[in-house]
Amino acid sequence: MMRFSTALAVMLCFVVSKTVLSQSIDPAILNKQWKAQWVSVPNEPAKDYGVYHFRKSFELTDKPANFIIHVSADNRYKLYVNERLVSLGPARGDLYYWNFETIDIAPYLSAGKNTVAALVWNEGDVRPEAQISERTAFILQGNTEKEEILNTNNTWKCARDKAYRPLTGVGYSTYYVAGPGEMVDLHQTIKGWQAGNFDDSAWANALKIDRGNPKGITNAFGWMLVPSSLPQMELTAQRFTAARMAKGIDIPSTFPASRTPITIPANTTASLLLDQSFLTNAYVTLNLSGGDKAGVSLTYTESPMVNVGNTYQIVKPNRNEVNGYKFVGRKDSITADGTTNQSFTTLAFRTFRYVLVNITTKEQPLVIEDIYNTFTGYPFKLNAKLKGTNPELQQILDIGWRTARSCATETYMDCPYYEQLQYIGDGRIQALISYYNSGDDRLARNALNQMDHSRLAEGITLSRHPSYSPQIISTFSLWYISMLHDYWMYRNDAGFVKDKMDGIRQVLAFFSKYQQADGSLKNPPYWKFVDWVDKKGWDFGQPPKDTNGNSAILDMQLMWTYQQAAEMEAKIGVPMYAQMYRAKAAQLKLAIQKKYWDGSKQLYADTRDKTTYSQHANSLAILSGMVSGPNLAAFSKKLETDSSLVKCTIYFKYYLHQALVKGGRGNHYMNWLDVWRNNIKMGLTTWAEISDLEHNRSDCHAWGASPNIEFFRTVLGIDSYAPGFAKIKVEPHLGAMESASGEIPHPNGTVAVNYARQGNKWIIAISLPAKTTGVFIWRGKSYPLKGGKNGLSI
Repeated sequence: MMRFSTALAVMLCFVVSKTVLSQSIDPAILNKQWKAQWVSVPNEPAKDYGVYHFRKSFELTDKPANFIIHVSADNRYKLYVNERLVSLGPARGDLYYWNFETIDIAPYLSAGKNTVAALVWNEGDVRPEAQISERTAFILQGNTEKEEILNTNNTWKCARDKAYRPLTGVGYSTYYVAGPGEMVDLHQTIKGWQAGNFDDSAWANALKIDRGNPKGITNAFGWMLVPSSLPQMELTAQRFTAARMAKGIDIPSTFPASRTPITIPANTTASLLLDQSFLTNAYVTLNLSGGDKAGVSLTYTESPMVNVGNTYQIVKPNRNEVNGYKFVGRKDSITADGTTNQSFTTLAFRTFRYVLVNITTKEQPLVIEDIYNTFTGYPFKLNAKLKGTNPELQQILDIGWRTARSCATETYMDCPYYEQLQYIGDGRIQALISYYNSGDDRLARNALNQMDHSRLAEGITLSRHPSYSPQIISTFSLWYISMLHDYWMYRNDAGFVKDKMDGIRQVLAFFSKYQQADGSLKNPPYWKFVDWVDKKGWDFGQPPKDTNGNSAILDMQLMWTYQQAAEMEAKIGVPMYAQMYRAKAAQLKLAIQKKYWDGSKQLYADTRDKTTYSQHANSLAILSGMVSGPNLAAFSKKLETDSSLVKCTIYFKYYLHQALVKGGRGNHYMNWLDVWRNNIKMGLTTWAEISDLEHNRSDCHAWGASPNIEFFRTVLGIDSYAPGFAKIKVEPHLGAMESASGEIPHPNGTVAVNYARQGNKWIIAISLPAKTTGVFIWRGKSYPLKGGKNGLSI
């Protein structure tokens, strides 16, 4: 097994040098059956858990200038060229859109003998919920004739690594579907298999399954191959910050922050609690020597937990406190083989802040030569800036950005620890964070494409995709349309949205089947999740409904979606649909006002029974245009201040805050951040799933990172004012701040603003991309903005 300290340096080099080579793909790769074969290991199960090695050596007369290959596997692979890691994949998809990665491996080749080797694994029935699978398989196709020497077929050698077994569960009852840990006996592992001088003569020749089939060709079945639209994931070395606890062993002060070997004597039981100091996603590497038959377990946790009645219920203290608490979670278990230079690296990334290391030695002492980790995630670059007099702004932004990055790999994810699933309700917020903070929209396009691919014959999308267990949250299909509307407004790519218009129509046609004569929805099927609220009338996140099956929240969300769909149809779709959707929205507006308005309270009730009232319904009342004109200011103030309303959790505060800003309350934005301040007080380094920080499951949910949108959109005031961000609105809400500045990426460049109060005047500087105009709004008055620099003194 290659020592991972060497492999890590290679990883980092690979990330810098690897580029997306879609423009270099030979057209035949996309429209003709591949010459390469999907291959597997003979006499091994097709669908069960297993870890496998594939390799091929070949000769080159000269070092090539380029050498492009296309690679995929089921479930996953790590690809090495001359012992150097060059690719991990494939990006998650489904059988109808199975991704292959394109890599130019020329930098890693040399004249003479070269060896390409792949580690391929299938986690079988315990694989992550997000991992769709057909069977264990690997494929590599050369881009042109010169690279076809590497095409997978029965000239490749292969073997199963019998060291691996799955280790399931997290030690307590919860919804966990992110895959197993690994139980690895290093006595049985195959060492040095990536090396050119490795003797593979005893290995079997690979078993051919079928030729690679690009999507759309006549014979396309099984894996329908498409080029991945995403870059390779980032890999960055990290050290654990501290050992917060050590039992049964003395450790030097330099461990683990720097490479410091430690020795555990023979016949010893010891424990170490390592603290990364922040939550992260990373491949963990453990390098060992000696310690024959010693056992080392690594338990990955987001948080300490309170031991309640000897069962591990979810009760969490301050995340910085460790004394007296339990650390349970996903686990890896390694058995040492007594040799030098033993190395273990997780197949997939682990999510953790803390890692509990339990060690039991036998007759031989064990040396932990090193333990470290390698961060991984979608390679977003932070291109937004914010500067203000309040340091809290930057702290909240930093935590939000870490949260967003931790929930973004080959897809957006609701949470990295428990599910790793791309839910479109979460994805809408995550995409806007990407637009405002990075400007990289590739992962958002990928999400929109995958949700479009998930759409069922009855019209609606799945709630999450990819996912091998279909789940439908009907309200999330409406958020899918809203997410498309966001993309249309913030990205200059109308053609992408136009291609999705038919899917929008199908979703709305589904909902129209459940509209009554007055337009109101009656008992639409499936899970109608809105927010994790546990109050009267709410049922597993679903809002109250009356005896007729009506709900104000569902009607208002549908009305708002009709309006957004009508806007898109009018500009890039079919005008007839725009007219129809406007008419449906107008009909719903009359029904909503009649059924849910409570004149005595001057609020909208959740149902026509008028027994419950929520921030959710009244936020959507503003956002859908139920309240406007002279009544908006008073209504918004009541929404902000009425303590009797059922409160939104951290997720739905995104919509609450949008509504309050639309209602003229935006200068209070900094007063609305208590839930985020509570997260910080409780020691969280990413935003939790819900507002109850003692009993929340996930400590990392990007649906709560909306301040990374609103600090730029609301506080600095930068927003799209036309489809494609073709026109820019700048309307700051500075509250008590007397100075603030910042910038965001824009499809045409950068938008930068600077506000500074000098005496009774505000000195304002606004820079827009060239040839992009806008409007500045200050205390109700509008000022035109031109492309380039603009200065105002007000």
